[in-house]
Amino acid sequence: MIKIDNLTKKFGPFTAVNGLSFRVQPGEVLGFLGPNGAGKSTTMKMITGFLAPTSGQVTIMGHDTTTDPLKAKQLVGYLPEGAPSYGDMTVLQFLRFVGQVRGFKGAELGARVERVKQALQLDKVLHQPIDTLSKGFRRRVGLAQAIIHDPQVLILDEPTDGLDPNQKQEVRNLIGNLSKDKIVIVSTHILEEVSAVCTRAIIIAGGKILADGTPAELEARSRYHGAITLGLPVLGNAQPLLAALPEVASVEAAGDNTLVIFPKAGAQLFEPVNRVIQQQQWQVNELHVERGRLDEVFRTITREVA
Repeated sequence: MIKIDNLTKKFGPFTAVNGLSFRVQPGEVLGFLGPNGAGKSTTMKMITGFLAPTSGQVTIMGHDTTTDPLKAKQLVGYLPEGAPSYGDMTVLQFLRFVGQVRGFKGAELGARVERVKQALQLDKVLHQPIDTLSKGFRRRVGLAQAIIHDPQVLILDEPTDGLDPNQKQEVRNLIGNLSKDKIVIVSTHILEEVSAVCTRAIIIAGGKILADGTPAELEARSRYHGAITLGLPVLGNAQPLLAALPEVASVEAAGDNTLVIFPKAGAQLFEPVNRVIQQQQWQVNELHVERGRLDEVFRTITREVA
């Protein structure tokens, strides 16, 4: 387990992180969300021991990162923002170097390099200097070095930054497979990533936690939760007919011939809306119940702090 207790980081008069406290259990994939300058990267650097906190405590599997830093760091794999590396090394040289720093040698070192090479599909660039790689391949090399020692804790700062859609999906699948017996913390500004890979999300702004819950729990805070999006060839009198339903709070236009129907508190809309559709014999281009929109929740919560 990772335990964060009243974690604070100050840079002169500026407080970047202000009294954060939370726990992360093995098997959890925690998404760490916040606007630029919210304190995400600073928090991750303190968890990994890269930065010392001004006050507070970080404990990784019982090891305090300040008083027992080597034991704590042995348990952690870290992909920093930008995936820094030694650009004049080839990918193979760099991965072997990282493996040796982690204490592996001989056949064990070779096996670990081979495992991460296959997992991140690095065969084509194995003998290229890292400086010559695309941003996407550099990101994959950064992920490879983070998992080469099979850590119990994986800290990933923007892990899919610079990857194309196929590569993003591969990395998300990798994170999903890794998380079965590990703790994974993912800092990201890509909200779809939270829904795709995270079991839990924390939203921070101004260095403080504003929300903590599963993606579904956060989506349920959206005004779109339980709303229905309806697309018709022609709207005609659809908007006033739907607005007249007793379960409906409001109906809003959402683009060409598309309506969003919002429920009153506690109301379920699908059956009454479907009944109107059948009665009016409308041809439907689109009909779905909204789970809630994480981007709208994110904007609403963080705007209150700005």
